[in-house]
Amino acid sequence: MIAPNLPQQETERLSFLHDLQLLDSNADEGFDRLTELATQIFDVPMSLITLIDEDRQWFKSRQGLSVCETPRRISFCGHVVADGQPMVINNALRDPRFSDNPLVTGAPFIRFYAGYPLFVAPDICVGTLCLIGTLPRTFEETDMRRMKLLAAQAEELIHLHVLRVRANLARVPVSGASGDVV
Repeated sequence: MIAPNLPQQETERLSFLHDLQLLDSNADEGFDRLTELATQIFDVPMSLITLIDEDRQWFKSRQGLSVCETPRRISFCGHVVADGQPMVINNALRDPRFSDNPLVTGAPFIRFYAGYPLFVAPDICVGTLCLIGTLPRTFEETDMRRMKLLAAQAEELIHLHVLRVRANLARVPVSGASGDVV
């Protein structure tokens, strides 16, 4: 197994990621509808919206998978975040980066993977929209175009989340040391 590299701008990327206030947030119907749609469009058993922090890959939304995170060092999506490019693995058993990965040799027995980077600023990739299958398969250029559209929608949902957080912060009164609202 080959662990993912760190992106060149890892410190800045992590700062952006934490500022989003998405990590460990509650489920969101918009993100969940998007992963459900991805699962149906591509006829795969699993799809995820992932966020990669220092040590883990956390799932903002997941279809077909019960766990909510995995270690970053074994993540497929960590490779996408490091490179900032889409990645397709047609058969993980035949790819030396992943053939002995515990997510391939054990549950969920990944064979097919397609991941598309999610950017929040130029050169700042915080996670992925990914598709996972338990059987090898091909992924055509038309499939990649569809995935790009869904990833753009995920980026929009992230942006809307940030706007909601900011709007809520603007409405919350701040108490001073004396207890007076300032």
